[in-house]
Amino acid sequence: MPEMTISDYQERVDRWIQRFGVRYFSELTNLGILMEEVGEAARIMTRRYGDQSFKQKDTSDALADELADILFVTVCIANQTGIDLTSAIDRNFGKKTRRDSKRHRENPKLDVKKAKGL
Repeated sequence: MPEMTISDYQERVDRWIQRFGVRYFSELTNLGILMEEVGEAARIMTRRYGDQSFKQKDTSDALADELADILFVTVCIANQTGIDLTSAIDRNFGKKTRRDSKRHRENPKLDVKKAKGL
């Protein structure tokens, strides 16, 4: 399968919505769906990486699918509100770089040697 850019994915989601989804849900409905999907991913993560265990009937792990659902509905919201995610991501990396270029390196909590007791 060929590589897909963020822009390609935004276009692909829009084509899918037009063909199968009829129209976008309202922005507030999509916000609710996004929260549901994040909750489903959180449920899997807390059981896989946290202290909770899976229920007997709930042994399947679909983290990749849940993350893809989160991405899909995020792109729906971007499409319906006119956001070019490629540009938004570029601006966001610039913001993070300006804000955090030294902050994380200087955070003693993130010092690998100290964390390992070296």
